[in-house]
Amino acid sequence: MSFTIDRQSQDELNLMGKFRQGSVYFLFNQVKSRGGEQLLERLYKNPLTNAQAINERSSIFSFFQKAELQWPFDAQQVQQMQEYTDASSGKGQLFNYLHIIVRKSLAALTRDERYKKLIQGLQATIVTLKKCQSIVELLYQQPGPYQSRAATMRTVLSQATFTQLIETDIYAAISVKKLAEYDHLLKSKLSNDIRILLQFIAELDVNIAVGRVAAKNGLAWAHAQPEEANIFNATNLRHPCIEKAIGNDIAMQAKSNVVFLTGANMAGKSTWMKTIGISVYLAHIGFPVAADTMEFSVREGIYSSINVADNIALGYSHFYAEVVRVKNAADATATGKHLLLMFDELFKGTNVKDAFDGTLAVTEAFAEYRNCLFIVSTHIIEVGEKLTNKPNIQFKFMPTVLEGSVPRYTYQLKDGITEDRQGMMIISNEGILQLIEG
Repeated sequence: MSFTIDRQSQDELNLMGKFRQGSVYFLFNQVKSRGGEQLLERLYKNPLTNAQAINERSSIFSFFQKAELQWPFDAQQVQQMQEYTDASSGKGQLFNYLHIIVRKSLAALTRDERYKKLIQGLQATIVTLKKCQSIVELLYQQPGPYQSRAATMRTVLSQATFTQLIETDIYAAISVKKLAEYDHLLKSKLSNDIRILLQFIAELDVNIAVGRVAAKNGLAWAHAQPEEANIFNATNLRHPCIEKAIGNDIAMQAKSNVVFLTGANMAGKSTWMKTIGISVYLAHIGFPVAADTMEFSVREGIYSSINVADNIALGYSHFYAEVVRVKNAADATATGKHLLLMFDELFKGTNVKDAFDGTLAVTEAFAEYRNCLFIVSTHIIEVGEKLTNKPNIQFKFMPTVLEGSVPRYTYQLKDGITEDRQGMMIISNEGILQLIEG
């Protein structure tokens, strides 16, 4: 079972974007090394669909948050170690010895930098191994979900060859013979162990970074349940990338798996839907969420329709693009997968009558799939009155508070269907009619 989310849903939720300030990825991209960056990206783009695996990963991140450890390595030295150990060592130790003598001679006679680079690579490797041993010992002494991983790395580093390397004084002169011996060891005999250690260093980078982001932003760890539980409960759930975001509670299960959301423009409906989608996605990769508490059953994917645009290349009008989007969601739902589906302002590209009929029909149809969680928002509040006979639909709205003739938005969910109709008031406040008439 794999987690499915298409490009449109990713864009609507602003999930990706390594260097795009304001994206969810940018929030967590606090790693220091190239290896950490690669691992973070791999984890982020591959949500898990096993509750136990999700909880195990989040417990490790939580452990590092509480431990408040600093990444002890120098990113440049780790990169030098990577490049040094990735280089070919030649055909054998004798060949390596002769090869190093040639490089040393060339360095003395010309401006050949290869011998210097070899020395620097070996020194960076030894320094990194020393730091790795220290952090492994520290982690091994701390009970918790990462102790067994630390024990494994401790076994790797306890090999006599690694001990010899770690005890080497990098400031003392190293003979060509010893250089050749170490070079051959690191690039041949110990090459697999070196890859394991580099992976461990990258893991530490990601674990510490994610834990630090959680602590800095007051994020919490969601608890995963098997998909059969079919629940999504959260308290004070908020958008992780909005400073001082207003939080709301949500409770969904099989007997109340549809949220029918109403409210005026700018009341916060779209942001609330994005908040839900982002939180569900982050929870599936074991990352922290912006909430006080969150419990969810594993989903097999997220499907959203929030900012549907026309498609000139395919000749799609805005309305037809909406229809295609709903059709694709229906196809995915019909497979029996446990999905989160979110639709913001269904069929806003057509007339009010068709939008009313379409929103009503689609909501009623999706409500039959009790294994999915479905959220739909609309301005057409009359649709809600036709859905009150559906016991699994819960009605929520984002209120607008009038202060004189000026609307104020609380962004706090309330039960029921909105009765707010401030559209003409906003038009009037902006003086549009006066400008036209003038």
